[in-house]
Amino acid sequence: MQEPLESDLLRTFLVVAETSNFSAAAQRIGRTQSAVSTQIKRLEAAIGETLFERVARGVLLTRQGIQLVPYARRVIDLLNEAAATIRSKPLDGPVRIGIPEEYSQTVLPAALAAFAVRHPAVEVTVSCDYTARNIAALERDELDLAVVFDWSDQRKGEVLCIDPTVWVTSLVHRLHDLDPLPVATYRNSTWSRDFALRSLEQIGRNYRIAFIADTGSGLKNALTAGLAVTTLSRSSIPPGCRELTAEDGFPPVDSSKVVLRRSTFRSSEAVRELAEMVREAFQPMVAPPIA
Repeated sequence: MQEPLESDLLRTFLVVAETSNFSAAAQRIGRTQSAVSTQIKRLEAAIGETLFERVARGVLLTRQGIQLVPYARRVIDLLNEAAATIRSKPLDGPVRIGIPEEYSQTVLPAALAAFAVRHPAVEVTVSCDYTARNIAALERDELDLAVVFDWSDQRKGEVLCIDPTVWVTSLVHRLHDLDPLPVATYRNSTWSRDFALRSLEQIGRNYRIAFIADTGSGLKNALTAGLAVTTLSRSSIPPGCRELTAEDGFPPVDSSKVVLRRSTFRSSEAVRELAEMVREAFQPMVAPPIA
């Protein structure tokens, strides 16, 4: 019977995998190089496989080592989450947050679900609405937090990421080659008029309004059904569709900042904790710095 894998050994394994060097790993975790080497040997003995191949400047993962990495990360992440949940002080009270529809099924559900599990006594109310409406609700003290788009550089709130709005077409239906161009747009939207449609007018592109919707889901339905092209946040382009670039003759629409804004009326530890989890949820979308 094989011995169970120790989490401490998996932690050391991940550091060595990231650094590709026993000495660098030892410095990071505050142990001697020989201690790190001993831990890796114990892990290899427990698994019955060689995890690293020794090379001139350090080590490389073997095939078995590469297979182990995602499992080790899942184990360590779960242990860290369990420790944080148990150690955290219980929070209660209401938290009201407004979010754009674009992220209601992608970025934010995991953060909101994790918050609910960690703080079951907090009553979270979510408002899925347009940026203008969520900002108005925030200013009326109807929301504590709001994730909104800032395309006018208002310099209010905390920038979570940049998520440009782009023209999108279906891979199956080449509607972007038609003249006039069939466009799906929001109903009664000043943004659509001032940014999306104006971007076409500025390059002299003929278009016609072929589909009008109240929600982003409606625009996506028109897009995938082959009724029109439309504008979407780059992060929310659905499968089977692609961005229309300058090579296709389409201009950029805007470089919207995704901003977290907070109420000026009240705050609480629960509000601050949810804001932190929202911030973490957007981290994978933050572009790396340009070298």
